[in-house]
Amino acid sequence: MLLIPVIAYYVIFHYVPMYGVQIAFKDFLAVKGILGSEWIGFAHFERFFDSYYLWRLLRNTIGISLYELGVSFPLPIVLALMLNEVRQEKFKRFVQTITYAPHFLSTVVLVGILFLFLSPYGGIVNQFLGLFGIEPIAFMTDPAWFKTVYVFSGVWQQMGWSSIIYLAALSSVDPQLHEAAKVDGASRFKRIVHINIPCIMPTIVILLILNVGTIMGVGFEKVFLMQNQVNIEASEVISTYVYKTGIIGSQFSYSAAIGLFNSVVNFILLIAVNQAAKKLNETSLW
Repeated sequence: MLLIPVIAYYVIFHYVPMYGVQIAFKDFLAVKGILGSEWIGFAHFERFFDSYYLWRLLRNTIGISLYELGVSFPLPIVLALMLNEVRQEKFKRFVQTITYAPHFLSTVVLVGILFLFLSPYGGIVNQFLGLFGIEPIAFMTDPAWFKTVYVFSGVWQQMGWSSIIYLAALSSVDPQLHEAAKVDGASRFKRIVHINIPCIMPTIVILLILNVGTIMGVGFEKVFLMQNQVNIEASEVISTYVYKTGIIGSQFSYSAAIGLFNSVVNFILLIAVNQAAKKLNETSLW
């Protein structure tokens, strides 16, 4: 009974819509409907693979994802390990509150804050840099800064929230392991390295698999809100391109083909990383 709402959600919103995936292989016309539209095979995929935008989209999508994975994945682990060692409960709760709070900001509000703080005309960050004689930097319009601003603003917003699951895993570590290590003369750092990290390693591996499985799925909302005509070279990713070609350009079949290609790549990555984790660490999703 408890599983029925969850199963219903996935069936209705994830599996039933797969019926519409077939328009990626058709010349879809709304007046003819999905069944009435003509089959054209892989024509839309061939068009995308021959497109001028292909390599730019792949470079930006994969580049941002790998950058985000390399920076935002380990930092919550480090934060959780540090918070776990804090013995003053009031200070610990204060730090947790400060780090959790940004998670509850909407993406629109977050991007608005970025534009205000990083503005070259009076933004607080550029004012601070000016104290050291550094010229104002147009963070939000310079393509070279787009990925860095995107990733580190995400770290600031999600790091505290993401650390919760690691703190939960750390709470299940057997205290007797630490007591035995203390008797053997192990320092706090050694106990973190040799007890805490190995104990939460299964959790780390599972979350790593899930993160790698969405490496092609850079979030649409934040990228789209940060995007402008000046930084488009570095900010155009598959999700924003699908929106522009499908919703704005009304090229439904073409955008569906791009989205299907993106999903297939994510699926292959998920399977491959899961199998690798199973062989190397004997921990996997299935």
